[in-house]
Amino acid sequence: MGEHVGTLGISLAFGLSIVAAAYGIGPISSAHLNPAVSFGMMAAGRMSGHDAAIYSIAQVAGATLAAAVILIIASGRADYSLATNGLGQNDYGAGYLGEYSMGAAFLFETVATFRFITVILGVTQNGAPTTLAGLAICLTLAGIHRFLGVFWPVLPTVWA
Repeated sequence: MGEHVGTLGISLAFGLSIVAAAYGIGPISSAHLNPAVSFGMMAAGRMSGHDAAIYSIAQVAGATLAAAVILIIASGRADYSLATNGLGQNDYGAGYLGEYSMGAAFLFETVATFRFITVILGVTQNGAPTTLAGLAICLTLAGIHRFLGVFWPVLPTVWA
């Protein structure tokens, strides 16, 4: 499917998934789906260290469960192999698309995460018009993934 949707479609899928989560579970958990968000909130003084740790444990558990679901679904394809196809994750290094170094991958992740958390903190601060916060967060994540797809051409093999 990835080759049919392209990097723009994949980028929008990530962004739209986040906007759905922001509006769907935001009132319950503030839609912290990633430990970086929780630690960003903690660094900004909007969450205690204890709560950030509990959220992070829940986020890792949720990600592990989601990976298991993806594995079960992908395993239903006759030619699927976890060792060959993975679970749609990105990678780096020799032999991988783009052959970027670990340093380049780490720098991209650091800058992209900083930008993403900055937007989240900005649109959710007191006095911000939070009605459209989910949309701003969605577009930021879609933009980050679009940039990643253009300069680091990865189409998850699970979707192929």
